[in-house]
Amino acid sequence: MTDEGAPPVTPGDAVSGVVRVTVAQVAVSGDHAVNRRTALDAFGAAAAAGADLLVLPEYASAYDRRGVGPEHAEPADGPFVTLLREQAAERGIAVVAGVTLPGADGVRAVNVLVVVDASGDLAGVYRKVHLYDAFGYRESERLEPGPADADAVTLRLGGLTFGVLTCYDLRFPESARRLVDAGADVLVYPAAWVAGPLKADHWHTLLRARAIENTAAVVGVGMTGPGVTGRTLVAGPDGGVVLELGEEQTFRTVELDPATIAEVRAANPSLANRRYTVVPAGR
Repeated sequence: MTDEGAPPVTPGDAVSGVVRVTVAQVAVSGDHAVNRRTALDAFGAAAAAGADLLVLPEYASAYDRRGVGPEHAEPADGPFVTLLREQAAERGIAVVAGVTLPGADGVRAVNVLVVVDASGDLAGVYRKVHLYDAFGYRESERLEPGPADADAVTLRLGGLTFGVLTCYDLRFPESARRLVDAGADVLVYPAAWVAGPLKADHWHTLLRARAIENTAAVVGVGMTGPGVTGRTLVAGPDGGVVLELGEEQTFRTVELDPATIAEVRAANPSLANRRYTVVPAGR
């Protein structure tokens, strides 16, 4: 696992299965057009770095620190997701990004991650299961929760399987374990992690914990700007920090090597040694 501060422009090594991932630590506003331009910039940076995968934060299509609801929702064939699909196909780069879709009840929206493969196909949609009803916030007033028993959303790239969750899901280790049971080698957490006392410390600690307990690489991409923490972090399967950012807006690229994950899992076979399974809650 390496952090490429100035990576070469060739794509990831298809023979070894290494996957090059560009993380986009960006600010997002309520201006949808500006956010689309930010996504374009991120694709440009990923292409220049020879990335196989681009990860944007939660709420990449639109964000309001007071709460995001149906006023910022766009359909899956709307401008933002269409842009992601066009850019992915044009550049041959897969992308994971947080967007807000219209809800089923006509009153609330849905916080989702869209997973677009390198051919531009919509490979998966993850609806956020754990809504942020904590620390004085009530996401459930504006958003519908995703079903806990929905199939895990994963994407195979190179020699690795990437599984996706978002933000507050990070506080629920059983969600990560369910993805690993579905074959994930890498856990991806786009987030708009709200700032506050100890919040940056929680983010750092929990990302590394999810890596250690699952012997999986973890990519946590934080939105930056007022009211959120930034502090994007990539951890290896042993919990070691590969990349950690501050609060600046930036694009960085890391290489994830399946051989490293295999070595750590061989030395620490905690997944094989466990004696409990994860069962989704009935509500």
